[in-house]
Amino acid sequence: MIAYKKGLLLCLILIFATQRLIAQSIEKVDVCIYGGTSAGVIAAYTARKLHKTVLLIEPGNRLGGLTTGGLGYTDIGNKYAITGLARDYYRRIGKHYGRFEQWIFEPKVALQIFQQYIDDAQLNIRLQHRLASVKKVNGSITEIEVTNLNSGKNIQVKAGMFIDCSYEGDLMAKAGVSYMVGREANADYNETYNGIQLREKHQFPDSINPYKEPGKPGSGLLWGISPEPLGTIGAGDKKVQTYNFRICLTNDPTNRIEITRPEDYDPARYELLLRVLEKRPAKDLNGIMKVDLMPNHKTDINNNGAFSTDMIGENYNYPEGDAAIRKAIIKKHENYTKGFLYFVGHDSRMPQHLRDMMLQWGYPKDEYTDNGNWTPQLYIREARRMKGAYIMTQANCEARETVTDGIGMAAYTMDSHNCQRIVVNGMVKNEGDVQIGGFGPYPISYRSIIPKADECKNLFVPVCLSATHIAYGSIRMEPVFMELGQSAAVAAVEALNTGTTVQNVDIKKVQQSLLDNPLVNGKIQEVLVDNDDTKHVVVTGNWKKQKGGSYGPSLYANDSKGGEAGSVRFNVDIPKDGKYRVYSYLPKLENAALHTHFTIFDGNNKHDHAVDASAIKVEGQTSGEWIDLGAYSFKKEGKAYVEINNEKADGVVVADAILFIPE
Repeated sequence: MIAYKKGLLLCLILIFATQRLIAQSIEKVDVCIYGGTSAGVIAAYTARKLHKTVLLIEPGNRLGGLTTGGLGYTDIGNKYAITGLARDYYRRIGKHYGRFEQWIFEPKVALQIFQQYIDDAQLNIRLQHRLASVKKVNGSITEIEVTNLNSGKNIQVKAGMFIDCSYEGDLMAKAGVSYMVGREANADYNETYNGIQLREKHQFPDSINPYKEPGKPGSGLLWGISPEPLGTIGAGDKKVQTYNFRICLTNDPTNRIEITRPEDYDPARYELLLRVLEKRPAKDLNGIMKVDLMPNHKTDINNNGAFSTDMIGENYNYPEGDAAIRKAIIKKHENYTKGFLYFVGHDSRMPQHLRDMMLQWGYPKDEYTDNGNWTPQLYIREARRMKGAYIMTQANCEARETVTDGIGMAAYTMDSHNCQRIVVNGMVKNEGDVQIGGFGPYPISYRSIIPKADECKNLFVPVCLSATHIAYGSIRMEPVFMELGQSAAVAAVEALNTGTTVQNVDIKKVQQSLLDNPLVNGKIQEVLVDNDDTKHVVVTGNWKKQKGGSYGPSLYANDSKGGEAGSVRFNVDIPKDGKYRVYSYLPKLENAALHTHFTIFDGNNKHDHAVDASAIKVEGQTSGEWIDLGAYSFKKEGKAYVEINNEKADGVVVADAILFIPE
């Protein structure tokens, strides 16, 4: 009888334990990635290709973040800065459209390309799973718990390394890692463009009255204007640069859904737009929104001007808000944006020519088919920013301080959208917009994607990385997030392989791995020879080095119009015999020579090639394009080169970079 009771008790214990496991399953992997952004997908692919078990968790229902969510007119800065799998991604986009490289694309195509990586690596993915809790032991995350938003069941995920690739930094925050929300004061890090800024871009013209009844403060402020006074210029605060949606519309009648009046529509929200147009008339829609054209009659629409698609001041509670708060903010932005589009096309007070132009556009039937043809991804330009082992600042952007542990590069303008709309001297003004460029690509510190050692030892944060507000504004671009995601994954694998913490990883080894194996499959991605490579580039004649408009830090230009013989020879170390397609990077110049002459030496024979200036068609946010010079069979020991000369030139000849792609 005693044995029977013991057996029954054991059986009941097993039943209860089994039921508990069913209710709360456990998953063990080497690397857990939270956030299915572009960085998250690339990080997961990288870790998997480096032979680790991986779980990618995304609280939403769509992978790719902003890259698949409407931001198809890519913010680049300088293509030289984009390396590894990020560079590969945009070349896969190019292949889809029949080009070598493409930075302008439809949302559905962006999703298809990410799916290629997912399928290739057979990634383990959990969509619609939100982070619930984080468990740490001795300064390391041992497990996280996520909730299935469909079933309500929880999953425990145990991993050796964690990577937070979310736009919000939720895993970082729950792990107890320190972070910043808002803007630092300029004095904090010896900066000049941080903190409160009242500048000229995306600004109201003078004399726009802020009151519902012009000149009568008692009538109250128009919608969207804060009563808060302007603070001290350069002072810090907790305000967050504005969010918006990157809007995909189409003017193809066969693929167009009419823009109808959205829920919660209130035309009073757009009164300021009418007042701006009275002072500053717009000849077309680009006067009130940035309409960038995409393939197949589609758009990537962004904010432009004093009053546009940015919903200024309505996102302050988003970074640290819970799921309900964020959902409400996202919905508020969606209603505002759809209402803005509807107002422009239908309000009788709008100029007729703008109404007519707006009515040509509608939502595309073939995009976001599971979300009412509207992107589910709000543009979270900035949320939390980690206070990590190293903080990137304005000094890094401007090359006044250069790190040696770089694991990625950035090159975009220091860019902040407005943070508030206020009254200054009786007039409406936007505050917070900053756009400062003029610098070349710069390295991003490995220490800026890891926490301080006393806060967490096995976490990487490549998206909400450690940077001041103004430096983050330069770094926060989708291609950069991809390369930082790859770098984080390579470092995570190295930490696992050597049994060390993220702070003690051999960074030189990580850097070398990124250089030697950029595609994480052992294949040669390319052989690049840039004009700044003094070891491989030989210059004869009167060539001047110029910054700006180049691939990389600079380019060579010759304006002697053939009056003095000159050439730039790019010597190349071919890694192995084979056929390579050769490209030259050429900018679009008004005073360019009609023809640029090349000599390609493959190790045995010379081949002459000329490029017409008319063939250089630059698209998107970049200064130049890769021009195909043909495919040739090269010898490893053949001392191959490509030479550019100014023979018979009738304008400026440029020598910038040469690229060899194995076929």
